Amino acid sequence: MTATTASTASAPASAGAAPAHAPASAPEPAALHGPVLQWFHEHARDLPWRRPEAGPWGVMVSEFMLQQTPVSRVLPVYTQWLKRWPRPADLAAEAPGEAVRAWGRLGYPRRALRLHAAATAIKERHNGDVPKRHPQLLALPGIGEYTAAAVASFAYGQRHAVLDTNVRRVYARLVGGTEFPPGATTAVERRVARELLPDEDAEAARWGAATMELGALVCTARKPDCGNCPVATLCAWRLAGHPAHAGPPRRTQSYAGTDRQVRGRLLAVLRDADGPVPQQRLDAVWHEPVQRARALDSLVSDGLVEPLADGLYRLPQS
Repeated sequence: MTATTASTASAPASAGAAPAHAPASAPEPAALHGPVLQWFHEHARDLPWRRPEAGPWGVMVSEFMLQQTPVSRVLPVYTQWLKRWPRPADLAAEAPGEAVRAWGRLGYPRRALRLHAAATAIKERHNGDVPKRHPQLLALPGIGEYTAAAVASFAYGQRHAVLDTNVRRVYARLVGGTEFPPGATTAVERRVARELLPDEDAEAARWGAATMELGALVCTARKPDCGNCPVATLCAWRLAGHPAHAGPPRRTQSYAGTDRQVRGRLLAVLRDADGPVPQQRLDAVWHEPVQRARALDSLVSDGLVEPLADGLYRLPQS
C-alpha cells in the first residue's frame, strides 16, 4: 500500500501521555510476540485470502493486488478473479490482455501482466502448483523478495521476514523510535525483521500477518491509535515522546492530470471494447494530444496495449 503523508503533530491525540525519556534499549522480541499475536487473534479482519480455502494461489493473487492498493478496492476484483481463474493454469490459458481487462481499475496494471507471467511459469515449471520453496518463488517472473516471502509465509507457514509498508512502519516506531521508516527498505530493517521473528515456523508466519494488520488498523501513517496498541508500553517511539519525522518530506502521489490518469482512461476504453479500437476513440479520452500520445506510447512500451495495422489498438494477445 502506498504510504501516506506524515502527520506534523508531535504526538497523536489518541496516544496519551508518554514518559519524557527514551527507552534504554529496544524491547525484547519475546515480550512483543504474545501481546501482538493475541491482539491479532481478537481483531484480525476476516479476509478471503486468509481463509484455508484460498490456498497458495489465492494468497499469491492477493499479494499482487494489494501492492499500493487498499483492501476495499481489492476485495471485489479478487473475488471475481478467483472465480474465473481458480488455478494458475486457468489464467495461463488465456491471453494476457484478459488479465489486464479483469484487473479493472485497481491501478498499476502492469501487475496484471506480471501475475499472468507468473501463472504461466507455474504451469510450465511446477505442474500448475504454486511452488513452496522461497528460491523457486523468487525465480518466478514478477515476484520480488517481499512477494516471495509473503507467499512462502502466509500460504505455506514458513519462517520468513515479511516487510511491507505497514510492517516497516510498525518496526520503525516500535524498535527504531522513529515515526516512519526510510524511503527504501534497508539492510538494517531486514536484520531487525529477522531478529523479531518467533523461532517456530507457524508462529513466525502468524507474526508476519499480525504485524501487518497492526500497521493497517492501529499503527497507521496518519493517526496512530496508540491507546489501542497491544505493545504501546514497549514502543520506543511513544516512550521517546513521539518525535516528528526528521527525514525527507513525505508526499502523497498526485493523480489528476498526470500521465497515470491518461493511461487509465485509455486502458478503460480498451477494456470495455469487444475488439480492436480505432485511434479516434482513444483520441477522444484526453484533450492534450502530446500527453495523450506519450501515455499511449508508454502503454505500448509496457506491453499493456498492442498496436495493429490501420491505426487500431487492442489489449495484448500474447
